[in-house]
Amino acid sequence: MRRLAVQRGQALAEFVVVALALVPLFLLMPVLGKYQDIAHATEMASRYVAFEAINNNGGMSSFKAPARLEDEVRRRFYSNSDAPIKSGDTAGDFMANQNLFWRDPQGGALIRRFSDVTVSFGSVQGADHAAAFSAAADKQPFTTFGLLDVPKRLQLEAPGVYTANVSVLLANLSDLGGSYASTYQQFSAINLSVTRHTSVLVDSWTAAGPAQVSGRIDDKLLFPGHMLRPFKAPLAVAVNLVEMPACLPGTCPKSKLPQIGELTFWEDVVPGDRLQ
Repeated sequence: MRRLAVQRGQALAEFVVVALALVPLFLLMPVLGKYQDIAHATEMASRYVAFEAINNNGGMSSFKAPARLEDEVRRRFYSNSDAPIKSGDTAGDFMANQNLFWRDPQGGALIRRFSDVTVSFGSVQGADHAAAFSAAADKQPFTTFGLLDVPKRLQLEAPGVYTANVSVLLANLSDLGGSYASTYQQFSAINLSVTRHTSVLVDSWTAAGPAQVSGRIDDKLLFPGHMLRPFKAPLAVAVNLVEMPACLPGTCPKSKLPQIGELTFWEDVVPGDRLQ
């Protein structure tokens, strides 16, 4: 009986010792979860910037301005979750535009200023799109056709791998004081910054439609058949004569007329009822 009396309260003492290590961890879990959520948003923002580069179809000059990309990223990925997606919309440094989930234990915003969210390009984190491209050998297959200069004729202005970076500087946690001070002490001067990168292979030859594709290919050196176009009209007259009396002069359907020197028969035509 005396031995049992000595051990009474041991479990409580052990729990108190373990709690000294676990309670601070439990208190930090919400903050760590918010950091993880911001990291995920940063990853999605870097994908947005990179895929915007894929969507351009007019070469380097058609890329969105870096300042515009920063405004869009700040508003669409770091602002309030119900922010509308519209052109020219920018986020302001006030509570209505902030993500209310990203707040510290005292209620302060973890992203104090939207200017702390930045967009950069390439491994050097340059300020413009030119820095986003890494060395590539896109033109190498065409080196044997130096006289044709195929890359230039096809408007391959931005070959290579394009890398977009998005970074966000997070605010340090405030000192809560009292019994919680030691829990957040290390976070009061952490100066945490989250950066994510996305790299994509940009095909600068992407065209806006069949007309732009034809305009790029319609070159006498790339498409020698181009030189046969002057013979199209005389051959059309000959076809009309051969098809008489099934076709009156000048009324043969286009399908029967020769399309020499033309690229239109390569076009993918979508029926009108499929466009709605």
